Amino acid sequence: MTRKSKLLAAGGVVILAALTVFLLLAWNPAIDPIAPPAATSFDSQTRLAGARVVALGDCIVCHTAKGGKPFAGGLPLATPFGTIYATNITPDPETGIGNWSLDAFTRAVRHGVARDGHLLYPAFPYIHFTRMSDHDVAAAYAYLMTREPVHATAPANDLIFPLNFRPPLAFWNVLFLRPGEQQADASKDAQWNRGKLLVDGLGHCASCHSPLNAIGGEKLGHAFDGGVVDGWEAPALNALGAAPKPWTQQQLVTYLRTGRAGEHGAAAGPMLPVTRDLATVPEEDVQAIASYILSIQKPQPALANVAAQGATSPGAQRGALLFAASCAQCHGPAAPMQSIGERPTLAFSTAINATTPRNTAQMILSGNGWQGEDSMNYMPAFSEVYSDQQIADLASYVRAAYSQRGPWQDVEATVAKVRKENNAR
Repeated sequence: MTRKSKLLAAGGVVILAALTVFLLLAWNPAIDPIAPPAATSFDSQTRLAGARVVALGDCIVCHTAKGGKPFAGGLPLATPFGTIYATNITPDPETGIGNWSLDAFTRAVRHGVARDGHLLYPAFPYIHFTRMSDHDVAAAYAYLMTREPVHATAPANDLIFPLNFRPPLAFWNVLFLRPGEQQADASKDAQWNRGKLLVDGLGHCASCHSPLNAIGGEKLGHAFDGGVVDGWEAPALNALGAAPKPWTQQQLVTYLRTGRAGEHGAAAGPMLPVTRDLATVPEEDVQAIASYILSIQKPQPALANVAAQGATSPGAQRGALLFAASCAQCHGPAAPMQSIGERPTLAFSTAINATTPRNTAQMILSGNGWQGEDSMNYMPAFSEVYSDQQIADLASYVRAAYSQRGPWQDVEATVAKVRKENNAR
């Protein structure tokens, strides 16, 4: 055999071996379907525990389309690689999970594999859910299987090539999935361990509050450093001590349960529905979450503070007029609303003190929708009222007038980008 033939043969063996490994990683057997279990087959205590688990996992937030039935899927989830549509997790046997056994459900939660064996996209945060206890997985299954069945098929995902094919997810899982229930740290108390389980596991906070790498995995070593989700910046959870007013545990608990914190601001965007869910769980769970988050604070680089600048630049001066016309009645120092409902001054706003103007632009463009009887977080949207330049001027003004930090750069370009992203959703 010639040297060239030997090299070709060796290369063929390597390719065959790699293909074999790939097939072994990507292939998963189907789990037999079952007849949808009767609701009466699940005891009330397990269903109640499941309601708590599902609320802590924010399942309804991602699996309910705007105007759709709860848990029936269809919500578009924007990713850097295209749009993924949330699946139906009601007990409908044809379009939902009605014919899934507990084993099939557990495999999906722990390994990201559907009942029929196909790999699930990691927009479903199974890399975090895998840390749930067996008890919590079973409770969530009981709760979901006793919801109203809804016959609804999610639209087809719209992803770029080759990510529109699922088998390559097997390699993604090798890099990022570490299956198994989370073990307690014996050196920490029960509240800290509970908080870690909820933050790292069921609550999957790092999914939104961490930067992602080029293939959509959380950047190694950068957990909780902040990320971007649905066009909003998810602030760094490990920098809460560096806020203009460092967060206290009680403020964080209040914020997570009500969507408001007197010295920080109000929840908006994708965080607002999370607080709605956390309002339904026992306060001890939220206390544990807050305790753990405050335990992971890291020293932050010093930010140069500047004296309050007022409306000095031409853009900020124009913004001052817009603020007087559209914002001062709620946010001005003499506004009655400043003394009602513990509305914080803009000087402490996370968005206005952020390193980029993204969330301030997003808040002005999108506002905070009317929440029925609970209108405390309401703010009208100005996307149809003001141009990109006007919104940039307004953002520049509130930054100059209320923050002790320097002016943002390229504000109008950020506004235009955010508006474009919003219009594409």
